[in-house]
Amino acid sequence: MSTQVKEFNEYREKMNERILKEDNLVLKRFWSLDNQAYTEGALPLKTKELMGLTASMVLRCDDCIKYHLGKCHELGVSSAEIYEVFSISNLIGGSIVIPHTRRAAEFWDELNK
Repeated sequence: MSTQVKEFNEYREKMNERILKEDNLVLKRFWSLDNQAYTEGALPLKTKELMGLTASMVLRCDDCIKYHLGKCHELGVSSAEIYEVFSISNLIGGSIVIPHTRRAAEFWDELNK
């Protein structure tokens, strides 16, 4: 695992634990709802993760993009599939998504090392 991927995962885990330690009911419920949404259902998990990646790119959330790329990698999503997501995301979001596509491509490369 590359340093970039390792640092992202460690920071995310550390801060999630820190935030959830505060025992805030609304935050805990939101985290739970997010986890429940990304389970098998009428749509396969792979489809949901690709949708999450597309939405994250259009909304320009680099942390979310990295998270969904990691999940896609775990699910065996191909580079061809990822680049189709990149193309749809740029089509929907416009040129402002290009910098996020660059960083997403870099992170995808790191995941595949």
